[in-house]
Amino acid sequence: MPRHRSTALARAAALIAVAVSVAAGLAAGGPTAGPAAQAATPVAVLTPAQIQAASTRTLYNTGLAVQPGNQASQVVSLLRTKYHATAEANEIDQIASQPVAVWLGDWYSRAQLVKVITASIASAAKTGRTPVFVTYAIPDRDCGGYSAGGLTASQYLAWNQTIATALRGHRSAVLVEPDSLAMISSCPSVADTRLPLIRSAVDQLTSDGVVTYLDAGNSNWVAPAAMAQRLEAAGVGEARGFFTNVSNFYPTSNEVSYANRVSALTGGSHYVIDTSRNGAGWKGTWCNPTGAALGANPAVASGSTKLDATLWVKTPGASDGTCNGGPAAGTWWERYALGLVKNRAR
Repeated sequence: MPRHRSTALARAAALIAVAVSVAAGLAAGGPTAGPAAQAATPVAVLTPAQIQAASTRTLYNTGLAVQPGNQASQVVSLLRTKYHATAEANEIDQIASQPVAVWLGDWYSRAQLVKVITASIASAAKTGRTPVFVTYAIPDRDCGGYSAGGLTASQYLAWNQTIATALRGHRSAVLVEPDSLAMISSCPSVADTRLPLIRSAVDQLTSDGVVTYLDAGNSNWVAPAAMAQRLEAAGVGEARGFFTNVSNFYPTSNEVSYANRVSALTGGSHYVIDTSRNGAGWKGTWCNPTGAALGANPAVASGSTKLDATLWVKTPGASDGTCNGGPAAGTWWERYALGLVKNRAR
C-alpha cells in the first residue's frame, strides 16, 4: 500500500477513535473537561401556558449555547496538534464553533445522563445562553433502521423523568424523539402505544418547565393535516411546538411553508427547523447524500412569526449510517464533514 494511502487511513482511524472517545467522555463525566461543573443558578419555572406565550428572547435569553468539547472540536484539536493539518482544521472549526444539539439516548446510564445534562446547562449558564437537547430512546426507535434501539415503555418514562428533573429550573429546550411521529407511516403498529407514551413524556417535561418541541417530520414526508392529527394526539397542545427537517436536507423555505401549515392546524404552535445540512437542498437520498452542504448557522428568530429558531440538530460530519460509503450511524466522518463545509462555500 502506498505510504500516503496508509497515512490517510491511519488519520481517518484516529479521528474516528477521537469521536468514540468523545462519546465515552460524555458518558463518564459530561462534555466539559477538568473539575466537575458547578451547578447553574436556577431560573423561574414557567408553566406550559407561559412557555407557549413567551417570546423567544424570554426562552432563549442571549442565544444558543455552543457545547464545549463537542465532537467536531475534538477533531479540530487532533488535526492541528497531531497532523498539523491547519487548512482542514480551520474548515472543521466552522462546525465546531457553532451550537449543536446534545443528543440524549439509551447509551447513557442514569448517572451519566444527569452528568451530561448538568455539565451542559452549567456551561451554557456562564454565557447566558440556552442548550438544546434531543431525546432519542423511544421504544422501537427508527423502526429497525440504521439507528434502531430504544428502551421499553416502562423504562422510557422513568428515563424521561430523569431528564425533566435535571432540567427543571434551567434554561433549555428539548426536541422529543426525532422521526417518532413521522415514522408511524412506516410502522403503523406502534401508533397505539407511541402516541400516548410521547404525550406522557411531554407532560413530564412541560410540568418541569422545559421548552418542548415534538417531531413533525419534514416537508416531503407526511401531509400537514395528518401530521397535525398526530401532533395533537401526542400532546403538542401542552408543548411549545414542533420541529422539522431533523437530519434531513430540505431547503429552509420548503420547511417554513410546511411548518406554517402544520402550525395553523395545531392552534398556532411554534416550531424550529434543522438547517445543519440543507445548504444545497435535497440530493436524492436522506443517507449521506453526495453534494450536501452546511445550511444557515443556528440562530434564534425574532419577530412575530411562529419560527422560534433555526438549529443544528444533527451534528454535521456524523454519518447517517453505512450507506454511500459512510461508517456506522453517528460516527464521525471527516471526508463528509469537509464536503459539507466546502459545498457551502461554492
